[in-house]
Amino acid sequence: MQFVGTYYHSVEDQGRISVPKSFRDGLGEGSVVTKGLDGCLFIFGPEEWGKLTAKLESLPLGQRTGRDFLRLITYNAAPLECDTLGRARFPVPLTDSVNIKKEVVFVGTLNRIEVWDKTTYHKYFDSLASRETELSESLGQIGI
Repeated sequence: MQFVGTYYHSVEDQGRISVPKSFRDGLGEGSVVTKGLDGCLFIFGPEEWGKLTAKLESLPLGQRTGRDFLRLITYNAAPLECDTLGRARFPVPLTDSVNIKKEVVFVGTLNRIEVWDKTTYHKYFDSLASRETELSESLGQIGI
């Protein structure tokens, strides 16, 4: 399953967030939410989470960068469980770590879903858009 699209949702008073149906349909049981990179959370379906953890397990223990990334990804990872209405409670340490308070943006990035605080997302995306030419030239160098 590939995840694409951008969806805006509000955080309910009880701390629940409605996960977009098109994303829920592709996740299934065994999905995991964890600290992401660049100021967002990552949601992985069970297959992608399995691929990632297999790679992490194969990293040499003597490599500090590998140990640090393993810790970053796994320390606060938690199962993503939606109720019958598609709402999920994201662990407070995770939402606090990326400043999610009132409004979130779900972004499909092919093999995973990113969950951003709305303000943080717009700041990041504006920065990304300002580098569009530079990024396209870099991608051209690797054949994309």
